[in-house]
Amino acid sequence: MKTSRLSALSFFVVLLVFLSCSKFRTYTSWEVRGANKEQNRYSELTQIDSSNVTQLEKAWTYRTGDAGGDYSQIQTNPVVIDGILFGLSPKMKAFALDAKTGEERWMFNPFGDMEEAPSINTSRGLTYWEENDDKRILFAAGSSLYALDAETGNPVKNFGEEGSISLKKGYSEQFDDFSISATSPGIIYKDLIIIGSRLSEGADAGPGDIRAFDVKTGALEWTFHTIPRPGEFGHDTWENPEAWKEIGGANSWAGMALDEERGVVYVPTGSASPDFYGGNRKGANLFANTLLALDASTGKRLWHFQTVHHDLWDRDLPSPPTLVTVNHDGKSVDAVAQTTKTGYVLLFNRETGEPLFEIEERKVPTETNLEGEEVWRTQPAPVKPEPLIRQQMSVEDVNPYISKQEQQQIKERIRSYETQHMFEAPSIKGDIMFPGFDGGAEWGGSAFDPETGMLYVNTNEVPWILQVIDKKPGEDSKTLSKSRLLGKEVYLNSCVSCHGANLEGSGRSPSLVGVASRRTPDDILALVNSGSGMMPAFSQISELRKKALVNFLLKEDHFKVDEKQVSDKTEMGGEAAGQDRYTLNGYRKFRTKEGYPAINPPWGKLNAVNLHNGEIEWQVPLGEYPELREQGIDPTGTENYGGPVVTKGGVVFIAATLDKKIRAFDKDSGDLLWEAELPYAGFATPSTYEVDGKQYIVIACGGGKLGAESGDAYVAFALPDS
Repeated sequence: MKTSRLSALSFFVVLLVFLSCSKFRTYTSWEVRGANKEQNRYSELTQIDSSNVTQLEKAWTYRTGDAGGDYSQIQTNPVVIDGILFGLSPKMKAFALDAKTGEERWMFNPFGDMEEAPSINTSRGLTYWEENDDKRILFAAGSSLYALDAETGNPVKNFGEEGSISLKKGYSEQFDDFSISATSPGIIYKDLIIIGSRLSEGADAGPGDIRAFDVKTGALEWTFHTIPRPGEFGHDTWENPEAWKEIGGANSWAGMALDEERGVVYVPTGSASPDFYGGNRKGANLFANTLLALDASTGKRLWHFQTVHHDLWDRDLPSPPTLVTVNHDGKSVDAVAQTTKTGYVLLFNRETGEPLFEIEERKVPTETNLEGEEVWRTQPAPVKPEPLIRQQMSVEDVNPYISKQEQQQIKERIRSYETQHMFEAPSIKGDIMFPGFDGGAEWGGSAFDPETGMLYVNTNEVPWILQVIDKKPGEDSKTLSKSRLLGKEVYLNSCVSCHGANLEGSGRSPSLVGVASRRTPDDILALVNSGSGMMPAFSQISELRKKALVNFLLKEDHFKVDEKQVSDKTEMGGEAAGQDRYTLNGYRKFRTKEGYPAINPPWGKLNAVNLHNGEIEWQVPLGEYPELREQGIDPTGTENYGGPVVTKGGVVFIAATLDKKIRAFDKDSGDLLWEAELPYAGFATPSTYEVDGKQYIVIACGGGKLGAESGDAYVAFALPDS
C-alpha cells in the first residue's frame, strides 16, 4: 500500500513537472498573428479533420464596407480572443466581431473623417495584450502605433498622446519627413511591444531600427541599430564609416518570433537601400538581410546570420521565422527555421545560432558594369534541405502552352539576358530575376507541425526582369523645361521602380500613362502628399519638387515653379552620382503575350519539408487558371500571397492564390481534400479557432494584387450542425 501511494505521488509530481515544462504547449487559440509567438501556425483543434473537411460550409461573411481602388487590399491574419475576432479593413480601420456569428461589436477609424487613408494602408495583423482587466489591441496605421481598449475600441488615453505614438519616435529630427510605417504587427514580451518598420526602398529610406515600446505608456525602452554605429558590432562591415548616417533600410518588415521562456526575439531584416545599387554602401552590410537573435528585454544582440551579403537583388527576408523543436543527430533541439525568397529553408540552433545543416559560402559572379559597384564574392547556401524551387531559368524552361513562334521569341530574349546565376549583378542590359522579386517564399510565413516535424511553406516560381537605368539627365536636359527636368529627376529617384521608366506601371502599381485624363493636377499632388495603397507619402520631398513631379507626369508646366529655385543646388541635383546614380527600371514580370509566366509550370507550389532530416516530403501545385484547366491542362499553380495553417486534424488550410479559392490539403500526402470559392482572392493567412465547442476557419478576402479585384470580406467556414 505504501509503495502504491509513493507511486501515485511520484506520478503526480512528474505530471506537474510536465505541465510546467517549457516544452508543453497548448495550441488551441489564435491570439497572435501566426497563431502564437512561436509563429508556427499550428492548431491542436481536431473537430475538422481529413475525414470530414469536405463537409465544410460557409458560417458567416463580414463586409467592412470600405474597399476602394484597384490596389486596395486586406492581408490581415485576424486574432481571436475569448470569442471575439479582431481584424483590419482595407482602409486600416480596426474592428471587433463576434467570432461565432460575424456580427460587428465595434470599429475604430484611425484617420477620423479623412476621406482617404494616408500612406501605407496594408497590414498583416494586430497585437493583443492584457493585464488583469486592462485589455488592449495595438496596431500600426500610417506612421502611428495605436492602443485601443479591446472591449470598446476606444483609444487608451494613457498610451502616448491620447492613445497613439509616432513610429518615428526615437529617430533624429532629420527623419521627421521620411516615410516610416509598419505592415506587420509587433510582438509582445512582458510589458514591451517589439516592432519593426516598412520604409522606402530607394536612396531616401530612413533607418531600419528595431525598437521596443512600453505597452502601457508608449515610452521607448530600447533600440537596436540595424546599420551599426561606430563602436557597435558590425560597423566594420560597411566600408563607408558614415554609412549609418547616410544609408537607410535593413528594416524588419516581415514580423518576428519570440521564445518567451528564453526571452529571445528572432528578427528577420530586409535589404539596405537603395535595393539595386550598392556603390555607396560597399561591404557585407550587416545587419541587412540578417536573422537576428536579440535579448527581448534589452535589444542586445545574441547571435546573427546574414543570408545575403551586400544585397543587390532585394533578397530581403520575407517572412517571420518559425520556432521549432526537431530531432537532430539523436537529440531534441530547439531551433528556428527561416525561409527565403531564393527558396531556401535555413535551420539554426535557437540558443547558439549554429546551423543544424551545413551552410556553404559559394562563389557567385562578381562582374559588373555599374560604376562604383563592388559585388560580394560569395553567398551562403544550405546543403540541406534542397531548394524548394528552381533557381535558374534557361531556354529549356519556356512555357509550353504558347505558340512555337512565341516560344522562340522568348528563347531569344533569354539568350539576350545574363542567365547563368541567380546572383548575377544588376546591369543596364538587364537580367532574368529568378527566383523573382516575390520569391520563393513570401510574407505569409510557414506552418510547423510539432508532432511530425513537418514544415509547410508556399512558394512562387515566376521570373521577373531586373534592369537598372542610369539617371544622368542626357538629352532631356535640352528638351524639357527646368521644372519638368527636375520632375523627371524626382520620378527616377522615387517612382520609377514601381511605375516603370515609361510610366507603364506593373503588377504592383498602376500605369501613369494618360494620368491627366483621370486625375486633376491637384488630385495628383494630394496623392503624392498622402500616399495611397502600397505607395507611401512622400513627405520628405519638398513642395517645389512635388509640383515639378506633377508637371513631368502631365507633360506640361501646370504648376508655376520659380526657375531660380529650380536651379538651386538644394533642389536640382544635376548629374546623378553615388547612391543616386542607378535605379530599377520598374518591377516587370517576364510574361507571355497572354499574361502567363514565361517559364513552364508550376508557377506556385505548396511544399512539405521534414525538418528532422532535411528532406522534402512532397510538393504540389497551388492554384490554377480555370481557362487552362478547361483546355485539359493540369493545375499549374499561380502566384500566391498569404500562408498555410496546419492542424492536428491532419489538414493544411491555405488560400493565397489568384483563383479566389481556399483549399485544404492532406498534411501527410499533399492530396487536395476540399476547396471553396471566395468572393475575392484571399491574399492572407487563415486563422482557426473554437467558440462554444465549434471549430471555425476564417480568411480575409481583400484581393487587390496580381490584377485581382479588390474586396472587403472576411469569410468563416465550419462544419454543419449535427
